Amino acid sequence: MSSTEETQEATTKPQAANPPAANAAATDAVAEKAAKLLEDAETALNDIDRPAPSAAVKPFQLEDLVGHEGPPDKCSIDLLRDVDLDLKIELGRTHMLLEDVLSLRRGSVVTLDKLAGDPVDLYANGRLVARGEILVLNDNFCVRVAELVGSESLLDEP
Repeated sequence: MSSTEETQEATTKPQAANPPAANAAATDAVAEKAAKLLEDAETALNDIDRPAPSAAVKPFQLEDLVGHEGPPDKCSIDLLRDVDLDLKIELGRTHMLLEDVLSLRRGSVVTLDKLAGDPVDLYANGRLVARGEILVLNDNFCVRVAELVGSESLLDEP
């Protein structure tokens, strides 16, 4: 026998060694899985038409909240120490066309709707809270609050 014939014979022997019973067992396992899946699908389809079993439904009960009865008599200003506050002071307003705004240069004068000596408006977070007078103190501009603006109930409290 030549070496080529031996190699061919060796390669054909393992194919013959695989018994058809092993292939049949693998096919049977796949068929069983397919049958099980088909049975599960049919059961699920049959369950769709059945009414759902009634469960005991209870109404939702809210529990009482536990805490103190109300705010303390006096609140400390310390509660507000870390709160950011945007404070703006408005000297006056004007209406200008876009062309006039674009023509502004250094030294341009913009006329406002308030006169010198008129009170300025103080806004806290966009809300008018007071009016006051402009002062110069130690070369710094300052505002002296002349009038508080707000709800009457807040202003009447001591």
